[in-house]
Amino acid sequence: MNRHIKKAAVIGSGIMGSGIACHLANIGVEVLLLDVVPDLNNIQPADLKKIVQPRNLLAEKALAQALKQKPAPLYHAGFVKRITPGNLEDHLPMIAEVNWIIEVVVERLDIKQQVFAQIEKYRKPGTLITSNTSGIPIHLMSEGRSLDFQEHFCGTHFFNPARYLDLFEIIPGPKTKADVLTFLSHYGSTFLGKTSVMAKDTPAFIGNRIGIFGIQSLFHLIQKLDMTIEEVDKLTGPVIGRPKSATFRTVDVVGLDTLVHVANGIAEHCPQDEKHHLFQIPDFIQHMMEQKWLGSKTGAGFYKKVTAENGTSWPRYVRVKKFAELTGYTEKAIYHKIENGTLIQGRQYRRAPDGHICIDMEGFYRWVEGAAGPASSR
Repeated sequence: MNRHIKKAAVIGSGIMGSGIACHLANIGVEVLLLDVVPDLNNIQPADLKKIVQPRNLLAEKALAQALKQKPAPLYHAGFVKRITPGNLEDHLPMIAEVNWIIEVVVERLDIKQQVFAQIEKYRKPGTLITSNTSGIPIHLMSEGRSLDFQEHFCGTHFFNPARYLDLFEIIPGPKTKADVLTFLSHYGSTFLGKTSVMAKDTPAFIGNRIGIFGIQSLFHLIQKLDMTIEEVDKLTGPVIGRPKSATFRTVDVVGLDTLVHVANGIAEHCPQDEKHHLFQIPDFIQHMMEQKWLGSKTGAGFYKKVTAENGTSWPRYVRVKKFAELTGYTEKAIYHKIENGTLIQGRQYRRAPDGHICIDMEGFYRWVEGAAGPASSR
């Protein structure tokens, strides 16, 4: 079948959904970006600024936030005109006009199945329908759908950020047509600029099965070595040929909740794995989940930027010298606060194995006595 992707619908406007929408717009595709209708009774006035249609709040807000991201998700800011925000109640019938529907909703099988049931009401036969799931079994998501739906359904897993990361996993369902897989593989490599890889419908597929194993191993290891976040990212970034986001900043970008979901899925579906114990979630990660420290999506994770009154942004963990540069405190004053117990080890600072002290910038105003902002002279 001779296919062309002129229009696409992205269902789910979170970090991943908006990123995929932007990358499709990069190559000239007209994109319909849909999300649920928010509770209009709980919308804050600040959320309505620059919002065209309140019922489209989630998609409009997500797109606006995507445009502020660095590195930029669009080749050119003007390409945002190719993306039309909408909602699933008013605009879902418009998917009858698109060539490709990509589901990017929350990683829960029951919700995905509900979304696919609604999509099938309006999807035109022959239209490509795929899921960007990080690891939910493909064969389970299409259960109960029509034969045409299942023949044109598979997983197409982008990695975040969608514009920049190279891998594009394609995961067939039990009834996916061969020509659908061939087309998506060609489209991924020729138009999306990706390395298309055919994956089996196994837990977490390829990239996440390897990546989550590596990160989970590190989570357990750093507790034994008592290493700081800063030290780990220094050792696992550009110094070994990897991106500067290294380990923990990468987790913040991906989302801790996504990582935990995939790790739990592997632990559940691979009980005989020889490294099964490594997929158990450490206590400190569970604590971060409970506190909603999920990364970029919640404003705090392993890293958090604290903005002072003068607009200066600080990373969360810094060594004493950098802390002094950022805040105006002298190094002598900082060490004095440590010696007299104003700063408590394990709460406001940690001592690394090499002896360096790392200050926790989170809660700076909370623990500095009488501080209303950066110190000018202390």
